[in-house]
Amino acid sequence: MITATNIHKYYDDLHVLKGVDLTINKGEVVSIVGASGAGKTTLLQILGTLDKASNLKESELIINETKINSLNDRSLAKFRNEHLGFIFQFHQLLPEFTALENVCIPAFIKNTEKKIAENRAKELLDFLGLTNRYDHKPNELSGGEQQRVAVARALINNPDLIFADEPSGNLDSESADNLHHLFFKLRDEFGQTFVIVTHNRELADMADRKLTMVDGKIVDQ
Repeated sequence: MITATNIHKYYDDLHVLKGVDLTINKGEVVSIVGASGAGKTTLLQILGTLDKASNLKESELIINETKINSLNDRSLAKFRNEHLGFIFQFHQLLPEFTALENVCIPAFIKNTEKKIAENRAKELLDFLGLTNRYDHKPNELSGGEQQRVAVARALINNPDLIFADEPSGNLDSESADNLHHLFFKLRDEFGQTFVIVTHNRELADMADRKLTMVDGKIVDQ
């Protein structure tokens, strides 16, 4: 599903990633842990194609047999929209749109017909226990509800991979626990692969595999 080889990342003189190699299999739930500044989010952003390695010619990133480093910007954006989903600590819902509209946005970018996108969005919101929240805007939803809307948005295009960066970091303990179990339910229901950066020990330990980062390298799998 994912093969990354010799990933380095520099920000000016700061060497953040120092030759990361990893393989993630289809259907795995993988957690990435480590102290702040270890490079976890930077690695997640590169694996999720939101950023690029500093050594493109000497590194390799393959997702679903696609060589990511060889794609131009337009092809990369299309690949990201069709194959990848993202969940962040701060849900990043658009405040002027309803829950249903927020979920539909990636499908509209993909040029999915409006009725088909809305039906799919309703199916996901129903699955996530938000049947009565279609027309509610983000400020009318609880933190846990907002994050579930963000999960539905990540799933709308049936992506192969879900990348999550501290997805429960802004939730109370009950909502966080519900979200953690939801990831595994989604994996079992839909077969997605999850890569999750987290400081939450419970979530990290629930994963099929836990990767520990120290000083820009994976030191323990």
